[in-house]
Amino acid sequence: MKEKIQKNSCQKSNSSIQEDSSRDPVIKKIYDYLLDVYGPQGWWPLTELHVNGGSNPTKTGSVQGYHPGDYTYPRNRTQQFEIICGALLTQNTSWPQVETALLNLKKLKALSPEGILALDPETLKEAIRPAGYYNQKAGRLKALAEWFSDLQEKTPERSPERSTEIIQGIPSREELLCLKGVGPETADSILLYAFKRPSFVVDAYTRRITANLGLAGEKAKYDEIKALFEENLPEDTVLYQEYHAMLVEHAKRHYKKKGAYGECPLLKIVGD
Repeated sequence: MKEKIQKNSCQKSNSSIQEDSSRDPVIKKIYDYLLDVYGPQGWWPLTELHVNGGSNPTKTGSVQGYHPGDYTYPRNRTQQFEIICGALLTQNTSWPQVETALLNLKKLKALSPEGILALDPETLKEAIRPAGYYNQKAGRLKALAEWFSDLQEKTPERSPERSTEIIQGIPSREELLCLKGVGPETADSILLYAFKRPSFVVDAYTRRITANLGLAGEKAKYDEIKALFEENLPEDTVLYQEYHAMLVEHAKRHYKKKGAYGECPLLKIVGD
């Protein structure tokens, strides 16, 4: 989930990658291996599921708030906005710190566009302090809240409970990249997990794995690595969600210690 600060069912019968002679079979083999080993990851985690029993006991680190095998989330605008906030706050920090910041906002009843816009700057900064870079991130959260509010206004009101509906308008990647503090990884995370659009996410872990496997150069550009996956996979939101999440889980187990990457079990798959 990390990014540097910028100045359906997952059962194989449903989500397995279809054969295509033009695709690199290694990408399929890696996905199949990761799914066999780690299973569905249930990303993106939500604070609401902390109290409702959502968890993924098979993953490392924080396990609360996940929903393995349930791809109906986000179910409303509140959850969409929380994912967007999380995607921004996770820049240059780890997820447990982001969880703390989100829970702080929730305690203040400010985990909504209106709530964040209503908070005075110092209160907002203190709430998100655990996520680091709180001076920068506070201003950027305010900007995201304004943007999301505008997006809500463009969505037709279809019931008295307007806040419970999913935003119908899908922002373009270009639009997201124009927002202050939103880089490629954050934009793709928002599209993939908040708006359920198939846009593959590349993070530092993905770079590390692809470089070690010889699938991309160490200095490969973000869009080159993104294309490596998108050109060799069907355009499928659930598949992209799980693939990215499983790469993160795999890296946490095999790519934490520099110099030990040669023990990665994926090397055997690439070499076969």
